[in-house]
Amino acid sequence: MKTLGLLRHAKSDWDDTAQRDFDRGLNARGRKGARVIGRHIRSHGPEWDLVLASPAARVTLTLEGAQLPQDAVFDQRLYLASYDTIIETIEAHAGKGADEVDSVLIVGHNPGLQDVLLELVAPGKENALFKEAVVKFPTAAYAVLECDIEHWSQLKKYCAELVHFMRPRDLDPSLAPED
Repeated sequence: MKTLGLLRHAKSDWDDTAQRDFDRGLNARGRKGARVIGRHIRSHGPEWDLVLASPAARVTLTLEGAQLPQDAVFDQRLYLASYDTIIETIEAHAGKGADEVDSVLIVGHNPGLQDVLLELVAPGKENALFKEAVVKFPTAAYAVLECDIEHWSQLKKYCAELVHFMRPRDLDPSLAPED
């Protein structure tokens, strides 16, 4: 059994329209959302063996605000990555044999993260958490999947169950969507 976590970056700042997408930071709601979801991740567990992250500014600032105890490995491939690229990146970093890690947290962007969830969760395991995540995987959303595999190289469609899903608004009502 392997554990895969998905954390979408917190709400980004769109005030400077001249700024490159890659360089956009977080707005005030995003900074608060990162702190709130970070506290939840630290208290909920698991402790992640490996944190893989996009090097985009909004992701690095989300990690900084979340204050996770693990250092992240930044991989350019995770910037706006597709499902296939995310899976390939996990396999490239998760090790092999005795060096293989048991848990990986991916910190990145949509639609790729939501696509990972949609592709990996088996139809027979689509629970209430899954239904919430399918509707929207918002900024700073955090999901944990248990993957029925022995090695990351076996990560494929329908091998997982969503066992945890949390959004900042679930933890702090002031972070609910604005009307």
